[in-house]
Amino acid sequence: MGAFDTMMSIRQRKGAKATEVSEDGAAPQEKVTLEDNLSSGGSCRRFWKILSFTIGGAIALCTGLLTSVYLATLHENDLWFSNIKEVEREISFRTECGLYYSYYKQMLQAPSLLQGFHGLMYDNKTESMRTINLLQRMNIYQEVLLSVLYRVLPIQKYLEPVYFYIYTLFGLQAVYVAALYVTSWLLSGTWLSGLLAALWYVTNRVDTTRVEFTVPLRENWALPFLAVQGAAVTYFLRPALRPRAERLTLLAIFLSTFIFSLTWQFNQFTMLVQALGLFALDSLDMLPALKATRLYLIQLAALVLVCTLQFFNPMILGSLLISFNLSVLIVRKFQKNLKTGNFLNRLVKLLLHLFMVLCLTLLLNNVIKKILNLKSDEHIFKFLKAKFGFGATRDFDANLYLCEEAFGLLPLNTFGRLADTLLLHAYLSVLCVTGAAALAGAFRNLSQPPGDQTGKCSVSLRPETTYNLVHTVLFGFLALSTMRMKYLWTPHMCMFAASGLCSPEVWGLLLKVTHLYSPARMCMMRYSVPTLILLYVCYKFWPGMLDELLELREFYDPDTVELMRWINSNTPGAAVFAGSMQLLAGVKLCTGRTLTNHPHYEDSHLRARTREVYQVYAKRPPEEVHALLRALGTHYVILEDSICFERRHQRGCRLRDLLDVANGHTMDGPGENDPDLKAAGHPRFCEEIKRDLPPYTALFTRVFQNKTFHVYKLSRSK
Repeated sequence: MGAFDTMMSIRQRKGAKATEVSEDGAAPQEKVTLEDNLSSGGSCRRFWKILSFTIGGAIALCTGLLTSVYLATLHENDLWFSNIKEVEREISFRTECGLYYSYYKQMLQAPSLLQGFHGLMYDNKTESMRTINLLQRMNIYQEVLLSVLYRVLPIQKYLEPVYFYIYTLFGLQAVYVAALYVTSWLLSGTWLSGLLAALWYVTNRVDTTRVEFTVPLRENWALPFLAVQGAAVTYFLRPALRPRAERLTLLAIFLSTFIFSLTWQFNQFTMLVQALGLFALDSLDMLPALKATRLYLIQLAALVLVCTLQFFNPMILGSLLISFNLSVLIVRKFQKNLKTGNFLNRLVKLLLHLFMVLCLTLLLNNVIKKILNLKSDEHIFKFLKAKFGFGATRDFDANLYLCEEAFGLLPLNTFGRLADTLLLHAYLSVLCVTGAAALAGAFRNLSQPPGDQTGKCSVSLRPETTYNLVHTVLFGFLALSTMRMKYLWTPHMCMFAASGLCSPEVWGLLLKVTHLYSPARMCMMRYSVPTLILLYVCYKFWPGMLDELLELREFYDPDTVELMRWINSNTPGAAVFAGSMQLLAGVKLCTGRTLTNHPHYEDSHLRARTREVYQVYAKRPPEEVHALLRALGTHYVILEDSICFERRHQRGCRLRDLLDVANGHTMDGPGENDPDLKAAGHPRFCEEIKRDLPPYTALFTRVFQNKTFHVYKLSRSK
């Protein structure tokens, strides 16, 4: 689009010059011809714009669809999904993925939609001896919607339920890539940057998405709508939008924010990052204040609507995001003239403004949590406190997160992979240029009175560029500190780097600083550099991508398949099973049996249950373990050798070590222990029960075993 625009402007300048020469002695008839030529030039320019928009839109659609097909093919090739049995397909949905998919399956198996809804709202199989509202506790409206569509649409003869489910998610990847494409196009003015962003997303697939092996994960539902929201906000921040376009854009922002929030339980933390970025830019006068206010209000409205649909989920009401946005709006109302005065006065006012917002945020959040008696998210703050060095903790839940690789620091080899595609080099270059310009702009805004345009054109970033710059920086900090958050950062990195390489704004700043600026040189750089990178990435990675599509594997987990078949054949439908969170999600999906605990960890009562169930891997006497399990209504407990004899984690991070420390016991194996930890008075339960000693056989009877699993039936009394 930018290339066509540049070409037409050059043509118009040439035409204008010719006109001026001819006008010296032009006859009236010649002037009429001049007006016709100008009109023809405007029509030609409109034609090129329409053609560019059509071509760019078609490429966006194609890149999205091709990405979707590519990822779906990788999923099929990795598992041979179309050829394995139903139980194997369900087992392939590991950990919490299986739990979410089980509710889709439950809705399809319900005699009617009304009974399906009732079963979700009054569920007594997900947590034994408790009736919970799943629509309140979990973000499963997407499973509900898909099950309704599958039952209503005439597709049941042509498409199995599991394919309708996974194809929907792979289809959302097309939306994701198209949204990144459009955002990059909006920032740069050319669809060439969108094509480069899409290519980088695919070639860095290991770091940009994990949809092909964790299909039902909540982030795979949510992140495409976050990208749509990013594109809508980028367009909304453009100056001089027409009223109708602005209203439609606000509607798009609200809908995408709402769907994003409805589909992911961590929505509030992601949107808090957005709100912090908006607050920083608004305070530094780098965004229009009215537009920032509207974005705050949209976030609040979307969360309130989600909270209503989730039956007033207290975790949403007690989120930091709601407290922060309310605080910003309240403080702004009472603190006037924030952007007046000299540099020192404005800096002091800004710091005071920041202090007041933070204090009011903490006050509101604490008041709301005390009123609601909210403890659902306390494990997250314990984890963050320990992670950032504010004191060691023996809290089992916090340490469980600390010891998971996904919640650790971003591995260094990630940067090597990103550098191979030249993404890292491009990103850092664009980040340096735009970051320096943003800092200069912020300093200028603090130094100059409002409305003073002196020096404004020397270094300046548009609001939409500044917004995306702050977005990528904050997401980058999140990713560096917590590896799981890289899936927020790396797709945005692809978009931001591509838009910067094709942006006249970025190249103009860089060339002006180096005193090499000319319109022709700027135009040449913004098209030649990304084109060369596109060719390089295609040349280097296209053969490998084709090889990936030809590489065939097959799902193989005979021990888990054997376990699920045994449960279905040899236990009553009302039986209650205890075990690890990850395994029990599969038990729920494959067998429909009742669980004692599960992987959706956002509930304090559930976390307490999980600690009690996990005592089977601690040093506890059989009588205590039996009493804990019976109190949860347990009929069968599944022990896993991979947990009991775990070697994946280092000492101190094995599950049995976390339990020992939480129980005040010394850890096994060579190494130091804290001086206040004491030797346990009993051997480890999961090891000792296999010896079939009388104290254990009196309470637990082995009813199934294979190389991986041991199932014990609990006696009714001691």
